[in-house]
Amino acid sequence: MSPAPGSTCSSGDCSGVRIPDQAYCLMHVAEEGRAAYFAGLTPGSSIDHRYTPFPDYLLDRLLQSLYDPEASCARIGEADFRGAEFNEANFDRAIFSGTVRLSGAKFYERASFTEVQFLGDAWFDGAHFHKVVGFAEAQFSRQAGFSKARFDARATYDQVQFAGVSAFDDAQFADAARFYGAKFDGQTMFIGARFSGSAGYTAAQFSSYTEFGGAEFAGDVGFNSAIFHTQVGFARAQFSGPAHFVMAKFSSDANFSAAIFSGETKFDGTQFSSANFGGALFALTSRFGPMECAKEIDLSGAVFEVPVSLEIAALAVRFERTRWESTATLRLRHATVNLSHAVLTNPVAVTAHPTLFRGAGGTEVGENLLQGAPSGVRVSSVRGVDAAHLVLTDIDLVDCLFAGAFHLDQLRLEGRCTFASTPTGLHRRYLICPYRWSSRRTLAEEHHWRAQLAGQPALPDGLHPSPRVWRTGPNHTSRDLTPDPEDVATLYRQLRKAFEDGKNEPGAADFYYGEMEMRRHDRVDTTTGERFLLRGYWLLSGYGLRASRAIGWLLAAMAVTIVLMVGLGLPDSSPEQVATGTVPAGGGQVTLVVDKDDPRLTLPVADRFTGERFDKAVQVVLNSVVFRTSGQDLTTWGTYTEMISRFLEPILLALAALAIRGRIKR
Repeated sequence: MSPAPGSTCSSGDCSGVRIPDQAYCLMHVAEEGRAAYFAGLTPGSSIDHRYTPFPDYLLDRLLQSLYDPEASCARIGEADFRGAEFNEANFDRAIFSGTVRLSGAKFYERASFTEVQFLGDAWFDGAHFHKVVGFAEAQFSRQAGFSKARFDARATYDQVQFAGVSAFDDAQFADAARFYGAKFDGQTMFIGARFSGSAGYTAAQFSSYTEFGGAEFAGDVGFNSAIFHTQVGFARAQFSGPAHFVMAKFSSDANFSAAIFSGETKFDGTQFSSANFGGALFALTSRFGPMECAKEIDLSGAVFEVPVSLEIAALAVRFERTRWESTATLRLRHATVNLSHAVLTNPVAVTAHPTLFRGAGGTEVGENLLQGAPSGVRVSSVRGVDAAHLVLTDIDLVDCLFAGAFHLDQLRLEGRCTFASTPTGLHRRYLICPYRWSSRRTLAEEHHWRAQLAGQPALPDGLHPSPRVWRTGPNHTSRDLTPDPEDVATLYRQLRKAFEDGKNEPGAADFYYGEMEMRRHDRVDTTTGERFLLRGYWLLSGYGLRASRAIGWLLAAMAVTIVLMVGLGLPDSSPEQVATGTVPAGGGQVTLVVDKDDPRLTLPVADRFTGERFDKAVQVVLNSVVFRTSGQDLTTWGTYTEMISRFLEPILLALAALAIRGRIKR
């Protein structure tokens, strides 16, 4: 604010405020008037020198007149230096007990505020520091404003304490800016600030909300060992040079959304409560982490332009629509990972890291924030992903959604990747018929469809599903959004190919079983006749994959055949051959006819079930199983029974052998 008309200096074009009882400002007043003014000042006096030019000697005399012997420094009440112009300015160890206004002030030479105490508000908005300025160990007890301030040379704020709001919005730092060990207890604003040189916040502490949104860092920036106790925002910030957050601690939400990291970025040993890197760009970042997060790291929409290794220990990591322009390795711990619609232009490997991460120096990165967190890494979704470039190693895929992914047949599954199992325990159909689900690997989509079909209630948030029931899906109440059997069959078919390519025959067998199950329930693409055949195939041998079922049917068929043979198939005894013929009277050729009677069964029912007849029946049945004839005389019933058993029982034996081979083949 400019001085009111009539209050400015009468010397030429000078706009300085007149000192009391004089027509001139402190610079242009006569020495007699200046001496009188200084003589009237006492420690703690308020001063008003707006737009006044201050040569070195004049500022020294002003501060000397305000010197407090008890405090061993200058002590000033309210001070208004708005628009003032300083050559070299030395306010070291001064105490400002009232509001200090230096808005728009110009410092043409070195300015020093070392150990200055600002007990009231301090305003440096729009101030221009042409040379080095230092606020080392200064204390700002209330608000500190540096909005739109310009620093043409190095600015030092080491060990500064900001008790109130500190605002550096749109400030411009042309050279290095150092805030080593600074403490920001109130809200801190660096919105739109521009750092043309390096910026250092090593070991700085931010106790209230902090905002660097839209800030521009052209040189190196370091927040190593910095501590953010509450929310901090770096949204749309631009880091043109290296950005280091080594061992930094973010105790609340950290927002790096749409930030641009053009240089190398280091987050070694960084701790987050939760972090949002949505839409961020990493142009040269080759290693992201290792870092620890108590909640979620959100990298949705982020772009990695060079080969990168991400090392993250967190409860959740979100990669929705994340784009990798080159190869990437995602080493994770404890996390639930969402890869929905991620863009993979090169191979991307997701692996569960078995041990603690190690930083660049080889030291282990602790996981104090994740004590009690579940072990292992879980992928919750790969929807919309081109799986041809995806490699999963030692991943929990129990709740993973595959529907909507591309080229699932080219997905690579390494190590021990686990899928959901069928419900355990004994169940009852219609409250009467007991049954069990055969154990096998299943997809989450099958769980969701069966849970919806069974009318299971949706599981409340935070509760783990019982292993005795099917798992409900995120769209449990909507049939349109839950995959149908024909959709799930396609997923099983594609993933079966992935298992076969990985030489995992048991896994491929389970997914073949799942595919057949979905085809059996599919009423859109599967005809009635095909469903009938599939039901029979399932009933007899579990699609050629359940050896116990095929052996059970084989034993049952053999038992029925034995009973039929003993009761109806074996005659009373084997008929003897009889040769008959005629001898001509005059001699000559003798013609003989060999014949025997048809096998007959005339024994009473009670006499048919004997050990001897049972032994003969067993021989007949065993020969039928291996597709051989026994040579035993049989009744008409027995002949037809043997024909049927020779057709069915070898098939059941072959199905059992096929199922066993599917389980042990590698």
